[in-house]
Amino acid sequence: MTAQPHPDDLVDSWLTVPDVADELGVDAGKVRRLLKERRLIGIRRGDPPVLSIPAAFLVPVDATNPPADPHEGDVPAPRAAVMAWLQGTVSVLGDAGFSDAEAIAWLFTEDESLPGRPVDALRSGHKTEVRRRAQAQL
Repeated sequence: MTAQPHPDDLVDSWLTVPDVADELGVDAGKVRRLLKERRLIGIRRGDPPVLSIPAAFLVPVDATNPPADPHEGDVPAPRAAVMAWLQGTVSVLGDAGFSDAEAIAWLFTEDESLPGRPVDALRSGHKTEVRRRAQAQL
């Protein structure tokens, strides 16, 4: 495994747990569960350190990407959903020994063989190609 740049040098937009909750139309507790389940990852950054999640891990909700669970009552309608292929890719990177910071850096580092960044390829639905490269890190 080669040294990766720090995620702050690669990720252009970060969200806090409350920001993610607003985007997903859920409470902060649900976002913390998503983090615990490794469906999302984030790092502590800033001063004081605040748990931050790359905004690119969320995708807009529309007719082709409906939310995972419908909401009822006073819960605001979700504007975004967690990128579907993130969890499996994070799992492969974790198996390769990557910390969350290293996984975020890897996902946001340009890869000429894709071309582009793995996170953008995942957002475009190219999970197989990204995971193949992630497995090569094992």
